[in-house]
Amino acid sequence: MSPQMKPLGKIDLRIGVLVRVSPLIRRIVAPNSGPFTYTGTGTYVIGRGTVAVIDPGPADPTHVEKILDGLGSERVSHIVITHTHRDHSPGASLLQDETGAPVLAYGPHGAGARADLPSDLAMGQVEEGADMAFRPDELLRDGDHVRGPGWSLEAIWTPGHTSNHLCFALAAERALFSGDHVMGWSTSVISPPDGDMGQYMASLERVGARDDAVFWPTHGPPIPKPARHVAALIAHRKGREQAILACLEAGICDVPDIVARLYTDLHPGLIPAAARSVLAHLVDLADRDMVGVEGPFNAEGRFFITSPTAHS
Repeated sequence: MSPQMKPLGKIDLRIGVLVRVSPLIRRIVAPNSGPFTYTGTGTYVIGRGTVAVIDPGPADPTHVEKILDGLGSERVSHIVITHTHRDHSPGASLLQDETGAPVLAYGPHGAGARADLPSDLAMGQVEEGADMAFRPDELLRDGDHVRGPGWSLEAIWTPGHTSNHLCFALAAERALFSGDHVMGWSTSVISPPDGDMGQYMASLERVGARDDAVFWPTHGPPIPKPARHVAALIAHRKGREQAILACLEAGICDVPDIVARLYTDLHPGLIPAAARSVLAHLVDLADRDMVGVEGPFNAEGRFFITSPTAHS
């Protein structure tokens, strides 16, 4: 987690209004603004006449009603989910009740999660929370396509923010719907054990190597120069890793003290999220045999450098 960044692109972020932002893309923002959702969840509509809906948002009947009002007589053929947080996926069942469209996603919450991490890493979970009730009708895997008249979405598995996170590529517009993996107003929260910093960094490298002209995140404005933005996110995370190692070298060894040292100007309400991301960095460093822990392997443990060359 980092302090809020200056928004990169421009977009109409009015609540409850379906706005066309490109020939094949429309967007409508849910009324759920907050410290983790920015102005609210952005639901995308892809195509004309027969359409896909990406991330119908929270379990808010009013938001679903606004989506349908904006579509009029158009038919929803697919409901597509980037990941199972409660600001993204619960609206799928409400929209399905109204349209009969199948719900497609990587899987339930935790699908794709590592089995080798202690369960108590989940202590102190923050953010919008997991949608544990979510069950898709159809599973999507990396490289699968969702198609309709004049449009095709390719699923790109991007674990890290969650283990079941998917981005969706719209080749016709060289666009990527980046969910919460890449956002234009803030960095993503990585909260173990379902969130994984090592996977997140690998997924950043993957989407950063693509030739997309624009990313459309679920929260905030579009990202018009995505490769450059992703490179900055990678550099930010690597810098944070080095700062954490410097804390350990200085004898600052537990998560609360590291957060207090590194996040001196963060809003108090975001400190728990920062702690989760620091813990995610420490888990990744432990995976790479660069740090160890005394006591529980969670935010209550005391971490130490295992290799004198770990920090350089």
